[in-house]
Amino acid sequence: MNVTRRQFFKVCAGGLATSSAVALGFSVDNALAEVREFKLTGSSETRNTCPYCSVACGLIMYSMGDKAKNAEPSIFHIEGDPDHPVNRGTLCPKGAGLVDFIHSPDRLKYPEYRAPGASEWKRISWDEAFTRAARLMKDDRDKNFITKNSDGATVNRWLTTGFLAASASSNESGYITHKVVRSTGILAFDNQARV
Repeated sequence: MNVTRRQFFKVCAGGLATSSAVALGFSVDNALAEVREFKLTGSSETRNTCPYCSVACGLIMYSMGDKAKNAEPSIFHIEGDPDHPVNRGTLCPKGAGLVDFIHSPDRLKYPEYRAPGASEWKRISWDEAFTRAARLMKDDRDKNFITKNSDGATVNRWLTTGFLAASASSNESGYITHKVVRSTGILAFDNQARV
């Protein structure tokens, strides 16, 4: 019998581990017969879209929680959605590391506002954030809207504000977004999928 050095060490290590476990009173049969429960058993499955780039890969997020009124479910596993037509179950390294992104203590979860000249950010409500954005857009449009060009032709354009749309939306929502933005007169309109 011709035994290589590597095979010799494997046999010796296996024999030493087994004899040591038996000498200490451990039964190897019980350890080998243990049935491990599937880690996704009892979890809730949620489909979503990856937030990183413009590819819009499909995700399946698994969370644990008893869905009680005061219990927050916690996401513990994320994988690519095999039924999604874009990525067919695959994820890039950033998408595969989304669990760390979700549980990061530095993740911003609420809108914040820093007043001109202030050094601190102040947490505001979503209603305040939307109202502020709408008010600033309305004021800028009223101030800078151009109805006629130098030749007297009606142009109805708003050149001082731009809009960048999300790429992870469907064609239908992209169409509606385009119609709404163009109806305000904004010409600087682009989509993240093209950037």
